[in-house]
Amino acid sequence: MGLRWTCARLQDLQPEALYQALALRSQVFVVEQACVYLDPDGIDLIAWHLLGHDEGSGDLLAAARLLPPLAKGPTHVLPEIGRVVSAPAARGTGAGRALMQEAIAQCEHLWPGQAIAIQAQAYLLDFYASFGFVSKSSPYDEDGIAHIDMQRPSSAR
Repeated sequence: MGLRWTCARLQDLQPEALYQALALRSQVFVVEQACVYLDPDGIDLIAWHLLGHDEGSGDLLAAARLLPPLAKGPTHVLPEIGRVVSAPAARGTGAGRALMQEAIAQCEHLWPGQAIAIQAQAYLLDFYASFGFVSKSSPYDEDGIAHIDMQRPSSAR
């Protein structure tokens, strides 16, 4: 499965691409995971949106939100990868792994020399650890799902 990547600010996305991203996030986070929360939280306005479309069909299969340092306030000093999501049809295909590789590469390009933070769902701890993320907190509840703060050191030397 080949993915075509787009990484853009909200104002630079085509309306259809923005709609696809918000629909996928709602499908997975709100409906499938039964988390009742307002997904469009204002941070989308300052984030970079990473979208992975199937090269053949054009369907959105994977997405993530890349946040600049301090986007979520003064205690969030590192760039962050968030709203990491794979379409149900793409699960088990490697799309999630490809998404994380691309998200890390884009963060390193946008914010060179900086570590990267993620607020990971706890059941995905090993998945994120395989990309070099290490736990920085005990598990905590966010919207009814256990999460762990993780960090990946900068790859800059």
